[in-house]
Amino acid sequence: MSDIAIQFDHVGKLYRLGLVGTGTLRHDLNRWWQTRILGREDPYLKVGEINDRTQKGSSDYVWALKDISFDVIEGDVVGIIGKNGAGKSTLLKLLSRVTSPTTGVIRANGRIASLLEVGTGFHKEMTGRENIYMNGSIMGMTRAEINRKINDIVEFAGVERYLDTPVKRYSSGMTVRLGFAVAAFLEPEILVVDEVLAVGDAEFQKKAIGKMQDVASGEGRTVLFVSHNMGAIKSLCKRGLVLDNGEAVFDGTADQAVDYYIKDSSLDSAQKIIDAICYRKEYISVSKITINGSESNQISINNSQEYLDVVIEGETQNPIRCEIKFIIKKIDGTPMASLMEGRYTDKLYTFKPGPFEIVKHIRLPKYLANGNYLIDLDLYQPSTFDFFRARNCANLHIEGFFDPFTRSLILNKEGFVGLESE
Repeated sequence: MSDIAIQFDHVGKLYRLGLVGTGTLRHDLNRWWQTRILGREDPYLKVGEINDRTQKGSSDYVWALKDISFDVIEGDVVGIIGKNGAGKSTLLKLLSRVTSPTTGVIRANGRIASLLEVGTGFHKEMTGRENIYMNGSIMGMTRAEINRKINDIVEFAGVERYLDTPVKRYSSGMTVRLGFAVAAFLEPEILVVDEVLAVGDAEFQKKAIGKMQDVASGEGRTVLFVSHNMGAIKSLCKRGLVLDNGEAVFDGTADQAVDYYIKDSSLDSAQKIIDAICYRKEYISVSKITINGSESNQISINNSQEYLDVVIEGETQNPIRCEIKFIIKKIDGTPMASLMEGRYTDKLYTFKPGPFEIVKHIRLPKYLANGNYLIDLDLYQPSTFDFFRARNCANLHIEGFFDPFTRSLILNKEGFVGLESE
């Protein structure tokens, strides 16, 4: 046991859909007495269904995680892979003690630093400096230990000018930079990072992944990393765990896990593009997304088609100034090209509260070879924040379009080569 950093022993998490509670005050009190005081199993625990969000079930209970068992050796780097709703974030929340398991036991050897969402562990009314000291104290560090680290944290996060400003005035990108720096530099034995790094820009993501590599290989600490970027999983992680509908379906090397996930990807079965939205501002609603006139996530083009027509329909409660961020990437997550016109040309859409529609006519690049690609689609305000994000929202199949022996794409410092649109 001494070399095991994390142990999940038949862990499950059951949620009740709809109303919370047993239905009566008497039963709620009995549940509290039996589980919290006597330490017994929940007398109202029901056999739930697997957490397949695409199907309407007959039970009010679903297993967000079901019978998960695995060990993580100290110093190992494990990538957690799965489609939206597979249980990845629930697993990390259980490990971070944000919530408790319904069944099973979780054992962790050492201090845990978690970055599960933007601003995790931050008090918005406190300054960046105050939050650094507060988080360090929560992790059991002395003020002297934090003093030795604070300059590294501030330099890495790049927020020195705003260090004594309340965090509520930070942008989402600034908040995630500081949150990651605090989690990485305060020397936890276990670092837990969710997809939140996607909020940062390409430069910061590269820095963050480099820091996680240093934490794991150079400092020998344990890392659990959730990402939809298969390239990052392969380069950073030694091991991969694939979740599907709350169950662990594969455990092996990172390369093997990525290959398994790609072959068994939900994109093999037709769904709507809109179903892939994984983040959305509360005042934005998206009613319809189409590519080439179809809502399906399966897009196939041949040598007579050089454009993709993207249409987004929705409604906003607040005024917004926005642009489409459209990214084409390989199946393993390697970015190939993107459309981010607003960042460079200030071609932004401005909408008052009410319904809106955005139409883009995007020319495909000439260097894409035959095969399958994934698409990321965001509505964003350049260099500020996203209004919504849809990761791996569509599978683009190119048949007989370009020469398969095209040159490799050399990424510039911005991360992508720009696409053209009309």
